Amino acid sequence: MDDVDAVQAQIARNMFQSGDWVTARLNGIAYLEKSPLGYWLMAMSYRVFGVHDWAARLPLSIAVVALCWLTLQFGMWAFGKDAGFYSGLTLSTCLGLFLFTRILIPDAILTLTITLALWSFLRLLDPAEQRPRLWTSLLGVSFGLGLLLKGLIAIVFPMGAVFAYLVLTGKLLSRQTWRQLRPFSALLIMGLIAVPWHILATLRNPPYFDYTLHSAPGEYRGFFWFYFINEHVLRFLNLRYPRDYNTVPRLWFWLLHFVWLFPWSFYMTAALRFDYRPADRAGRARLLALCWIGVVLIFFSLSTTQEYYSMPAYPAFALLLGSAMCTRSTWVRLGTKAIAGVAAAFAVIAAILWNVRSLPAPGDISSALTKHPEMYTFSLGHMGDLTLQSFAYLRLPLVLAGIAALVGAIGIFRYRNHKHRPFFAAALMMLVFFHAARVAMIAFDPYLGSKPLADALIGVPRGNLIEADAYYAFSSVFFYTDRRALLWNGRVDNLEYGSYAPDVPEVFIDDTDFQKLWLSNERYYLLTTEKNVSRAQELVGKSSIHIVTASGGKYLLTNQELPPA
Repeated sequence: MDDVDAVQAQIARNMFQSGDWVTARLNGIAYLEKSPLGYWLMAMSYRVFGVHDWAARLPLSIAVVALCWLTLQFGMWAFGKDAGFYSGLTLSTCLGLFLFTRILIPDAILTLTITLALWSFLRLLDPAEQRPRLWTSLLGVSFGLGLLLKGLIAIVFPMGAVFAYLVLTGKLLSRQTWRQLRPFSALLIMGLIAVPWHILATLRNPPYFDYTLHSAPGEYRGFFWFYFINEHVLRFLNLRYPRDYNTVPRLWFWLLHFVWLFPWSFYMTAALRFDYRPADRAGRARLLALCWIGVVLIFFSLSTTQEYYSMPAYPAFALLLGSAMCTRSTWVRLGTKAIAGVAAAFAVIAAILWNVRSLPAPGDISSALTKHPEMYTFSLGHMGDLTLQSFAYLRLPLVLAGIAALVGAIGIFRYRNHKHRPFFAAALMMLVFFHAARVAMIAFDPYLGSKPLADALIGVPRGNLIEADAYYAFSSVFFYTDRRALLWNGRVDNLEYGSYAPDVPEVFIDDTDFQKLWLSNERYYLLTTEKNVSRAQELVGKSSIHIVTASGGKYLLTNQELPPA
């Protein structure tokens, strides 16, 4: 897809092809805001399998499987076999983990490192632990890898949860506690893993040290300032520039967890009724999970946040929910009955299908969508673009979603008195629903991606490429064609800071440059959205603009007529 999805994949390709594994670059421009490990994993996948879109997604897919397996093992160690299995089942089939791993962001891999760090912490404090050196090493490794994935947040969350836990248990000042934790050994391992890249990135992108707490356009202060001050401190304070992000209202940020953890969030009440005193291993694990959730949610309640930012807390929720599900308490039974209420969803889906049964579906779904660009800085901002007409393009996924709801409702109701089967029925419902969502995303592809334009560009005579507006709008074209472009008024968003670096390539052009290039004797192609077509016509005239192809409200234009096929 366009936007961050293809951007991440293309940065990894640039690293792989250039051999520069220190400074991330996009269209030749320094891209200093992200840690490198996600790019390294994709680049290594390219080395093994070649540069493909599925190869870019493979490391994330493996990490998600590993995260669910680790949560299962954590739960089995803390609560027993059944509770561990339900913890893994909860995480692997909850709505949020599926939704927020459809794009190439490192948050799921970060969550894996945080989960490993906090399990290592509990193992080190466990009186029966036989291999403390191993868990100290894993603690340091998880911190080091986390730093290379997402920056300081990778140690702020686990250390915050550990601090809260030690305060609540009265062990913060205990010498025995710190002897068991071996913090200096863990920090040494962390440093050996994470520090070298930070030093190299600072040295290769001077100036070296700048602590200015002010962010404004037209300023370049090197890697250290942008990565640590702008991306960590100023972003937390909502003072970062460019402000190419939005924030979810605080109340919704908290309440939406009932959606992200669906269908298992119906067991939240049962989980809250546990005894959280650290009297045994299970009690210690529950208390740590509570601290874990609290630190993540409170941190983002004090800062800017997106819907998926709380993903590092999902395993903690899963551990609590999984341990509750095996109790068969009254609250669990009530939760199971509530999940059975998804039958109502089947009625809603049936009503939508009835209303769109005779609506035509010409072309692709983009023609039936409204546009709300002010919402696109949210992860699910495009959901607001849906109209009743657009559901005519989604008949098959709607049918599949209806089948999922019906299967879940029937299975849960039929086996409501069985120990395990209602949970399996709910999990099956989610698997069918995930397939329905995948089919729906295929229908959205012309709108969210630009692969048809990339295919057309590959098949036409060679020429120079210009992209109008932000690079992100057509990032999938650059991935599938492996080409750079001149950016017409493109000094915006994530490329703006790097555009002022001393070594920036001459890829930014203004209206005058565009007019001169387009009216020259050389062939040029233009990637643009519908809103910029009229602007281009004003500058160069309608007669010099020829449509190569259009898809999803996006155009590939050229300044010279194409030869006959």
